[in-house]
Amino acid sequence: MADESAAEHTAKNLAGAEAYDASKIQKLEGLEGVRKRPDMYIGDTNERGLHHCVFEVVDNSVDEALAGFASLIVVTIHLDGSCSIEDDGRGIPVDMHPVYKIPALELVLTNLHAGGKFGKGAYQVSGGLHGVGAKCVNAVSEWFEAEVRRGGKVYQMRFEQGITTQKMQVIGDTKKTGTKITFKPDPEIFKTTREFQYEILSKRLRELAFLNPGVHIELADERSQKGDRFYFRDGITEFVRYLNQNKNVVHDKPITFSDSVPNETNAALPNIVVDVSMQYNDSYNDQVFAYANSIYNIEGGTHLSGFRTALTRVVNNFARANNLLKEKDPSITGDDVREGLVAVISVKVPEPRFEGQTKTKLSNGEIDGIVQRIVGEKLRFYFEANTNIAKRIIDKTLNAARAREAARKARETVRKGALSGGGLPGKLADCSERDPALCELYIVEGDSAGGSAKQGRDRRYQAILPLRGKVINVEKARLDKVLANEEIRTLITAFGTGIGDHEGDGAFDGDKARYHKVIIMTDADVDGSHIRTLLLTFLYRQMRGLFDRGFVYIAQPPLYKIKRKKREQYIDNDDQLNRILLELGSEDVVLTRIADQHVFAPAQIDKIVENLAALEKLGAGVTRYGAALSEYLDQQDHVTHALPRYIARIREGNKESHEFLRDEAARSKFVQDHGLDADMFEQPDNVVPNGTGTASGLPVNGTTAGVNEPPRKPAATPKRITLHEIFESTEMAKLLKAIAATGLEINRFGATEEARYLITENAGQKSESRIELHSPLEIVTEIRANGRKGLSIQRYKGLGEMNPKQLFETTMDPEKRRLLKVSINDAAKADALFTLLMGDEVPPRRQFIEDNALNVQYLDV
Repeated sequence: MADESAAEHTAKNLAGAEAYDASKIQKLEGLEGVRKRPDMYIGDTNERGLHHCVFEVVDNSVDEALAGFASLIVVTIHLDGSCSIEDDGRGIPVDMHPVYKIPALELVLTNLHAGGKFGKGAYQVSGGLHGVGAKCVNAVSEWFEAEVRRGGKVYQMRFEQGITTQKMQVIGDTKKTGTKITFKPDPEIFKTTREFQYEILSKRLRELAFLNPGVHIELADERSQKGDRFYFRDGITEFVRYLNQNKNVVHDKPITFSDSVPNETNAALPNIVVDVSMQYNDSYNDQVFAYANSIYNIEGGTHLSGFRTALTRVVNNFARANNLLKEKDPSITGDDVREGLVAVISVKVPEPRFEGQTKTKLSNGEIDGIVQRIVGEKLRFYFEANTNIAKRIIDKTLNAARAREAARKARETVRKGALSGGGLPGKLADCSERDPALCELYIVEGDSAGGSAKQGRDRRYQAILPLRGKVINVEKARLDKVLANEEIRTLITAFGTGIGDHEGDGAFDGDKARYHKVIIMTDADVDGSHIRTLLLTFLYRQMRGLFDRGFVYIAQPPLYKIKRKKREQYIDNDDQLNRILLELGSEDVVLTRIADQHVFAPAQIDKIVENLAALEKLGAGVTRYGAALSEYLDQQDHVTHALPRYIARIREGNKESHEFLRDEAARSKFVQDHGLDADMFEQPDNVVPNGTGTASGLPVNGTTAGVNEPPRKPAATPKRITLHEIFESTEMAKLLKAIAATGLEINRFGATEEARYLITENAGQKSESRIELHSPLEIVTEIRANGRKGLSIQRYKGLGEMNPKQLFETTMDPEKRRLLKVSINDAAKADALFTLLMGDEVPPRRQFIEDNALNVQYLDV
């Protein structure tokens, strides 16, 4: 009976369950797969993946340069958070594809694994190989716009979340060629951050300029008005010089060599090219960067292993052959050979293989042997031809080997001392939690702040390590001297990770970290900054893996303390101060629409002020071209709130006017009507003599006429016309919609003679004041001014000024604190800065201080 019941039960479940058949198999169309699994294609959906999107598009432009068709690449970060990448290459093909019957431009931007880099017809060498780069960026973008100049025409397509919203159309004529991609990251994909970091982009673009001599690369940030131009005629030789700036070099000129060999796997393919440049300095650290097809391989690969093997072998063989290595000397290892070495290895491979779409490691097996052979032959020849330099390098290597032995003994002493002394330093107030992922270590300046931190902390997961005095400057001392410093030994024991990148006992091992948050908490004054820099220098040089794993943070004590009436608040930065001013200014305020005496609710006022402030900030994208923000906003569509995409700036003598062009069709008509050339890159102003229109860029007058022509009358003052795209228009339209939803009348932003709004401050009180406003934009200005009334702002500097409760609430409470995560996005720049600030050379440090003196925001004197 029991068996029968079980069978019935099973049958019932099967009958009720959904059948697993062909109908359950899904095929994602177009770019849906990328949006569902973006991490597979761009690495992650955080800061790294965000910037990887830019690099994917830039790499396509670099491929055009490698193929010999492009010489200029321009990257621009716009105020609305979008980014443009332009090049003067051939332009993506726009003709109809013979098989798929759609324009090639649409095919390569909407179909995975469609591109010109599988065969070698279009590109002999390229960084993009999987045919997924630009279309993946398209898929993860809120909107994506492609503009192509090719065959005398300008073509444009527009997409949203990978879906075509505007088919390819011709929007103008041109004499130029090239591609321009503009995209805005989608908030549905990038939920952590959508803000491009200038330093991350500049580091990569600088690298590309070094690796591709002759290519001009420009970066512009419209948010901060920063800009850089990168061009290096000598390529990676200049790269090595850049990495060694402000350091004492062992030999004046970098050792540079290049060679190419036939492709062993396929003789029909182009040769494999290997470029190497290297130079030694007198420091104790090495910097070796490996690139494949201009792409930095952060995890190295076969080209890096081949270089290291050949370098160690050549140095050892030369030392033995010239009797430089004595019997009493320790054997020379790879670590010894690389001490003080700065090197760049760049290979060009027709068919590279990487581990993953983000190309962090080169895996072509044949490259190891090729690099070994080329480096071995070229370096051996160089050593034989330059024996004095070779001997200097060998001497440095032998000194490194001897110091390695001393450091090994010092490390062993530290390790044994930790074991015999109970394991942890006495001054460490440890936490009770034993899971490192949940534990935090605060490194605190001085016993006073340390005492407050110990009393105010959460003992379950927060450990406190107070440091007395300043740690040794590891930039000026060898490892054995560093390890003799008591504060350094305390730090090493507390972390539990070991130090250095050598092999064996005591080497750094991030898996042994006792805390996954190491938080440096020092005062906001000169001494605090110095101690923080010394600690970061030590961690960077000896525990670099902590940065790579994201374990290092800097506590951000508040910069200001504000008081108004009974309200006291700590403020972290100027942006937060501006937000507080708007918040304070909205208190006890009544906003009335005069026309119908409508009174806005407090929640509506907050929303109005927030959106108007954001609109004001984005408005800089308009005002920088001379147009008034109110004038531009009044061009909105009163139903959809859409704004013009372009502004034509027209200057004639001292007079200036603006014409707002709603879309590409309006721009195209304007260009044709004025006889302008729709150049992709911003050129000197188009000049229209007498208003007749010309694309020459020069006014036509008697001085440019032919010698046999009769003299003409002097021309009238020429018109100067420039066209500007307002990338912020889409975001500003969204803000207008949000403002309109609050009930604020925004059909006109220009000031009117009659007052339209009334702000009543301290409503219902004796000191009540009434202010009439003539434009919606005046609301945020008045609210901000009101926020400053009766407000005292105190600059805050020291941790010791707060009691334990205040210290926890402002700086240590996970719910309220603000931590700055320290990441090494630009290792070369970080290394140079540590050398500059903490090294032996005084003149460059003095020059740095003089150059940056006027940029100091908070000076402690």
